[in-house]
Amino acid sequence: MGLDRTVNIVNVVVLADTHAPRRWKGASPRVAQHLRDADVILHAGDVCIPDVLDELAGYAPVLVVRGNNDGPDIAAWGAPDQLITDIDGLTVGMVHDSGAATGRLPRMRRLFPACDLVVFGHSHIPMDVSGDGLRLFNPGSPTDRRRQPHGTVGVLEVDGGRLLDARIVPVT
Repeated sequence: MGLDRTVNIVNVVVLADTHAPRRWKGASPRVAQHLRDADVILHAGDVCIPDVLDELAGYAPVLVVRGNNDGPDIAAWGAPDQLITDIDGLTVGMVHDSGAATGRLPRMRRLFPACDLVVFGHSHIPMDVSGDGLRLFNPGSPTDRRRQPHGTVGVLEVDGGRLLDARIVPVT
């Protein structure tokens, strides 16, 4: 008789670069659809006003880091410049700006040596890359797509310390 392991997936919605109130006027229906399923929400900075974080907290607990456009009010909400957290056994680092593309993986490994996953924003360019035992994930921006074809969010599924799925989801 085999062991029957119960799967208890933690759904994580990842946002960055919402740039309210200029860009974010509230969660669009396509963003809200994902937020309703979230067990936790990660925001990788450039929130710009704390009302966004209050809105997100109405869906699920929020962890946020400060971006270059975030002021003392975002820091007062609880946003450090970087953080490390545990999501169901997966060690996750967060920072807004991961720096230049060249050397990003080794630089993030040095900054977050014990992390399995690093979430970042700043570029508005969705990214999901792995190397050196580290996965880097940028959800892009749901509101300011710049040269990207769509506004995007990230959706992660975590179970027992394993990242089961990571997706960049178009929302515009």
